Amino acid sequence: MAYLIAYDGSADSRHAIEFAAKHLSAERTVIVTVWEPLLVQLARHGAAAAALVPSEEPEEPQIQAEAHAKEGAELAIASGLSDVTYRAVADKSSIWQAIVDLADEIDASLVVTGSRGLSGVRSVLLGSVSNHVLHHARRPTLIVPPAQETR
Repeated sequence: MAYLIAYDGSADSRHAIEFAAKHLSAERTVIVTVWEPLLVQLARHGAAAAALVPSEEPEEPQIQAEAHAKEGAELAIASGLSDVTYRAVADKSSIWQAIVDLADEIDASLVVTGSRGLSGVRSVLLGSVSNHVLHHARRPTLIVPPAQETR
């Protein structure tokens, strides 16, 4: 069994890793970043996506996702988790589905996400990734709220 922690580079996903390291016992941990292939972006967003992404090389989103996933793994180790690996997974239908599918694949004992990610506007329109993971994962799910600002 393993923990699966979703990481997209946002402050909330960083906080989710730090929270998990502080509160969970040591278990194998997999950090996952989900990336959207250009064809998925075009199918989902139509011409608007084509206008936004024409200069990107096809492999650029995957390279960026792998860098994010590695960054998340380094943060997990620095926060006290051990036996940490990372994966960048292509979004074939939706980000939440990719997370749920990977949780099943690795038989995760717990899925951890932040409550909001980098795609805040998209989540208002399409529903949040964490909400969908919570309702569709067939395993325990921990949604970590944003860090409280100290005053």
